[in-house]
Amino acid sequence: MEFKKLNSILPSVIATAKKAGNFIRTERKNFSTDKIEIKGLNDLVSYVDKKSEEIIVADLHSIFAEAGFIVEENTRSEKKEYNWIVDPLDGTTNFIHGITCYAVSIALEHNGQIILGVVYEVSRDECFSAILGGGAFLNEKPINVSKNKTLKDALIATGFPIYNFDRINPYLKTLEHFMRNTHGIRRIGAAAADLCYLACGRVDAFFEYNLNPWDVAAGALIVTEAGGKLSDFNDGNNWLFGKELIAANSIVFEPFSSVITANFAQNNKTND
Repeated sequence: MEFKKLNSILPSVIATAKKAGNFIRTERKNFSTDKIEIKGLNDLVSYVDKKSEEIIVADLHSIFAEAGFIVEENTRSEKKEYNWIVDPLDGTTNFIHGITCYAVSIALEHNGQIILGVVYEVSRDECFSAILGGGAFLNEKPINVSKNKTLKDALIATGFPIYNFDRINPYLKTLEHFMRNTHGIRRIGAAAADLCYLACGRVDAFFEYNLNPWDVAAGALIVTEAGGKLSDFNDGNNWLFGKELIAANSIVFEPFSSVITANFAQNNKTND
């Protein structure tokens, strides 16, 4: 799809993200924990996630009917040449507990490449967006990753594993290294927000495993369009469907990623 076409549909995608965000914001005011469902170990969902996804899917279908859908709550699932990748409420656990960081994430994918991304962080009323080749924006103003040159001065974001603890040992070893050798670590609780905070320079680097495409698709494009770099834990490009992601500004990326790849590679050798 041409840049001009992507640019023409971006305002509608942003409006859809904000529409879902307004619904989420309204429902949070009277939300009760007895409305929680359990999908799996520590994997929570509510009617708010499902209704938000229904709103988004309906709008996106009208914006670009030829696209398929890869969505978290499975209100619609069909893969095509182009696919909308949607997280209707990233940070559900934060939302349920009243912790103010949760977001709507919408991306458009074409043959494995993300070409459009929108993340609306509901509680801060911040809308991050990017089109492939067009730069990254926060509330329509250009953003860039930080210019921090050293890992010792970097602030790191991560997400704690909440299930599948097979890689907990290299993860904890990596955390210890960064605790000792950076400005600190933040666990914000929504990967889409982590990536957008990286894109606008609030944090310098991010890593996490046990991720899904809808957690990272939009945010990853926003990072690269803001000047950042991405990889999986093997210094490769299988981060969209590979369930793991390393991201950082281009200056600290190599020393940051080398710590992660070394620790997790050692764990893989031990398990062989």
